Formats: sequence, C-alpha cells, structure tokens
Amino acid sequence: MPSSDICKLETDVEIKASAKKFHDMFRHKPHHIHHASSDKVQGCDLLEGEWGQVGSVVCWKFFYEGKAKVSKEIVEAIDEEKNLITFKPIEGDLLEHYKSMNFTIQATPKTDGKGSVIHWTIEYEKRHDEVPDPHPMIEYLEDLSKDLDVHLLQDIYIAKPQI
Repeated sequence: MPSSDICKLETDVEIKASAKKFHDMFRHKPHHIHHASSDKVQGCDLLEGEWGQVGSVVCWKFFYEGKAKVSKEIVEAIDEEKNLITFKPIEGDLLEHYKSMNFTIQATPKTDGKGSVIHWTIEYEKRHDEVPDPHPMIEYLEDLSKDLDVHLLQDIYIAKPQI
C-alpha cells in the first residue's frame, strides 16, 4: 500500500561565508557549484528560463551513494530577503523511490556577524512504506555546504589585479 504522508528532514550547517554569497551561488550560479565540490556535483545546466528565476528548470548531474545521478528540477520559490530557494525534482533518479521531493535552502546570517547558518529542508513523499528516509541525502547536503563554504572563503582572499 503506498504511503501518502509528506515527511520532512531538516539540518543546520554553520559556515564562515556570508549568507548572501551562499544564497547567490545557488540562485544565480548553480552551474559553478561543481568547481567547489566536483566529487559531489558534476554540473548544473539551465534547461528553461533564466538563472535565478522562479519557474526556471535546471538539470543537476551529481554523484550520490557511489553512483552518477541526474535530477531535472524546477525552481519553485525564491525569497531574496530570507536568502531562501526551493528546488522541486520533476524528473530523474531522485523520483525513483519518492513520489515527490522538495529541497529548500535558507542561509541566515549569524547574530554575531561572523558567518551564517545554512538550513536545509527536504520534504518528500515515499512511493511505498519500505522506502527509507533520505538521511544520506541530508548528510550529502551538509558536506556540500561545507565544500561551498571553503570555496566561497577562497574567493574572498583572491587578490584583485592592480590596474
């Protein structure tokens, strides 16, 4: 009997980079994420719309649980003030075991002004009760956030050429 409950997993990752830079990477430059975490993300292609716009469709190519995977996703929501973006898979490997899945990323500046907290939420509906909860995906997203943090901090320290 198929499960019809919407389930939710959440995690927070503290990073040193600014919330704005982290959000901008996912909103405007997801096609650059593979530079920061090439062992996890091989690419992100724009299929429809414009980078950073609600309704745009992107195709993620990534390596997960030892296998190359693909996920065609629509940008469902963006809140610039809250540094929030939601992606919804509409085709691909993630929907093999799940009827639906949403990924929401929110980057919040820390109150001390040093870094930010990345809050990931996965909402999903299993195809049947034997499908496991996607705990490995949460761990994957935590590791990806840490890789992006290192990359974004390196960008800060790159010397600008003198003119």
